[in-house]
Amino acid sequence: MAAANPDMMEFYIEKDDLVILGNRYEMQLCAIEMGAACIIVCEGAGASKTIQKIAKDHGTTVITTAYDSFTVARLINQSMPINYFMKTENLITFENEDYLDDVRDVMANVRHRDFPVLDKHGKYLGMFSRRNLLGAKGKRVIMVDHNERSQAVDGIEHANVLEIIDHHRLGTIETIGPVSFRNQPLGCTSTIIYQMYQEKGVEIPPNIAGLMCSAIISDTLLFRSPTCTAVDKAAGLALAKIAGIDIEKYANQMFASASNLKGKTDEQIFHQDYKTFALGKSTIGIGQISSLNEEELSEIESRLMPFLIKLHENSEEDMMFFMLTNILEQSTRLICVGQGAMSLVMKAFRLEEGSYDVSDAGVIELTSVVSRKKQLVPSLVVGIQM
Repeated sequence: MAAANPDMMEFYIEKDDLVILGNRYEMQLCAIEMGAACIIVCEGAGASKTIQKIAKDHGTTVITTAYDSFTVARLINQSMPINYFMKTENLITFENEDYLDDVRDVMANVRHRDFPVLDKHGKYLGMFSRRNLLGAKGKRVIMVDHNERSQAVDGIEHANVLEIIDHHRLGTIETIGPVSFRNQPLGCTSTIIYQMYQEKGVEIPPNIAGLMCSAIISDTLLFRSPTCTAVDKAAGLALAKIAGIDIEKYANQMFASASNLKGKTDEQIFHQDYKTFALGKSTIGIGQISSLNEEELSEIESRLMPFLIKLHENSEEDMMFFMLTNILEQSTRLICVGQGAMSLVMKAFRLEEGSYDVSDAGVIELTSVVSRKKQLVPSLVVGIQM
């Protein structure tokens, strides 16, 4: 910032400097002749044509502004290239699974304002600052249709779980305190929610009734699944009446739409309905897709087999299974991938040895098996324990 006379400026200005100054001709000329890369003339003073010509000859940029010299000096700091102060090594970061207590310890000893947050793959998710710690409380969560940590949202261990409503086996979830836990051996969690509406005397809106009825149709394959109970059927019919739908016609439209997998990638089909389970010391993943079209299921089988084999190579799961369920024939072709996967299924369903080649990947036909929850998972649990 040039505030002295030109004689003094010669001792301070060096080549390629940026100089902030006023409307004095001799100061502008001195800065240019000393090799300044840029001069900023403040308070709207401007630069004469002579100064502009000399500056052009010396390769000096001239900027004029209405701001005073103090304001310009402050704004200059906001114009610095980001690579002047960014770091690329020895960064302090947090992962989205880190505990708040550990985060507090780090932030108490490091005076950064913000810290990058990464996922387990090192992908940037956002920034975390001290203000985020003020009054930090876990999210309030009600777990519906699941009670295992592996199937829950990320960070569930930090959440305040208020309630669990489910119809599956008891899993691995742990809660901070006691919760209301409603678990009933029914074909669909929507049946339980229907009961809760009835118990509280709350009227169900038609659009909500339609969604709940759709869930029951899907989970019970329109009351054909072995998981279906008389309670599920009664709830489904009652909800269909509230929603004003023909349940048979609507179910056929649902299944036909769900069976139409054209245009979907292997990854989309695989993740459409995929869950992980902790069975003993093993972690397994089971996906499922249902269709009315056997040809379509055969095509998907040929696509998913190599996809699962490749996916399993980098997976944390010991075994991976995928159910290709034919709704009309009430049967499933089960893709098995992973060491011991084929042997486990054969043992679980008491299939004769030699009926299939036992390898690390293959397909097994399971007649009258359509339910992951009530048929496949319990059988695999028994097989692991044998």
